[in-house]
Amino acid sequence: MTPTLLVLAAGMGSRYGGIKQLARLGPSGETIMDYSIYDAIRSGFGKVVFIIRKSIEEPFCEMVLQKYEKIIPCEYVFQELDALPAGYQPPEGRQKPWGTGHAILMAADVIQEPFAVINADDFYGYDAFVQMGRFLKNTDPQSNRWAMIGYRLANTLSDFGVVSRGVCYADADNMLLNVTERTKIKHNGKNIVYQDENNNEIALDEALPVSMNFWGFTSTLFTYLKAGFDDFLRINKDNLTTEYYIPSEISRQIDEKNAKIQIISTSGNWFGITYPEEKDDAAAKIQTLVESGIYPKKLLN
Repeated sequence: MTPTLLVLAAGMGSRYGGIKQLARLGPSGETIMDYSIYDAIRSGFGKVVFIIRKSIEEPFCEMVLQKYEKIIPCEYVFQELDALPAGYQPPEGRQKPWGTGHAILMAADVIQEPFAVINADDFYGYDAFVQMGRFLKNTDPQSNRWAMIGYRLANTLSDFGVVSRGVCYADADNMLLNVTERTKIKHNGKNIVYQDENNNEIALDEALPVSMNFWGFTSTLFTYLKAGFDDFLRINKDNLTTEYYIPSEISRQIDEKNAKIQIISTSGNWFGITYPEEKDDAAAKIQTLVESGIYPKKLLN
């Protein structure tokens, strides 16, 4: 069965200060998302589904859909604050989206096949798509055996500020045991550290695999997301900021022995745009990959 690529492009980009998903970085005006879709197509993915907000629908359709609708089947769905189960309303004053788990849930009506999930503003590298595509093509569509691409923590830091990462712990067979969200991660000149709830700096092993939100699922995930989001809302329906994160739900399903997650290591490079200062750096890295012949100067001829 041909897998689908689900692209999370509804983030508000609060730290970046703009619609970073549509930032033109390639030599012919390509976005990071364009490179991901290009890699997915040549890795055998057969459809792309985008999660967006209604407020960016017009520029999104002009810059993305018009480029791809004749190359690969595309659909898009909205993640909005009021897209909630019956009986719930967003609390007055809430502006933040409900999180990545909620975003993925928005695609439940348009995806039945195995699918990968990525962030629109992260560059994952061709090797990651090849490996994930291979895994999904060989996966039983009704199974609860899923996967994630794991990157070395040291290769995912920013030179311009702190980052948050889902730090992954695995067993001897490289199966995921849990994902622990660590915030305010940085290199302090000696070690990689994160800041705990008491503002203490705790060291992290630079070789730890981290999740950059590149997951591989079957459609069985949606059943768990629906139940998990209901549980989340019962507790957090009046909270103005907390979010329903996909790593938290995955960890719960592992703990309850409902799912197994294979960590797939990749030799590819990851980079992204968290801060405005990283835009030029990302563009330079893409230019290097183009000059090395890994990508053409113009992705779409």
